[in-house]
Amino acid sequence: MMHMTFYWGRDVTLLFDSWKTKTWAEYCLTLLTCFLFSAFYQYLEDRRLRLKQPQLSSSSSSSSTAPTTTTPLLDSKLGGSGGARSLVRLLGAAMFGVNAAIGYMLMLAVMSFNGGVFVAIVVGLSVGYLVFRSHDQDVVVVDNPCACA
Repeated sequence: MMHMTFYWGRDVTLLFDSWKTKTWAEYCLTLLTCFLFSAFYQYLEDRRLRLKQPQLSSSSSSSSTAPTTTTPLLDSKLGGSGGARSLVRLLGAAMFGVNAAIGYMLMLAVMSFNGGVFVAIVVGLSVGYLVFRSHDQDVVVVDNPCACA
């Protein structure tokens, strides 16, 4: 039976009929998996944004306080050819697709209405943001209205 309100307990079916937890060990491993996938979601989003555009960062040296431009993860001007630019766009699209799929899977996991799964995902997203994305607070990217990607 599917729950329609939040519940707290170790018995949860997550995403697939075969992913059922019956013991506390299985439940804890499931929560750890949710946490890790949530943090990985933030990591991939950071990599995708770095691939897409260069970021401004302040120089760490005390002699110069002017911001410097850093290069993206893969420079779109590799060799100046259009083929390298297309490769970067293709890689960016693939990263977007993987990240969107992970985001939707996390949303479906939250829809199991298990309180522990919800907390594990929210904490994983928060820790992933802190570790991977909190450094780019000055960069504003308004290219995607979708909350999952």
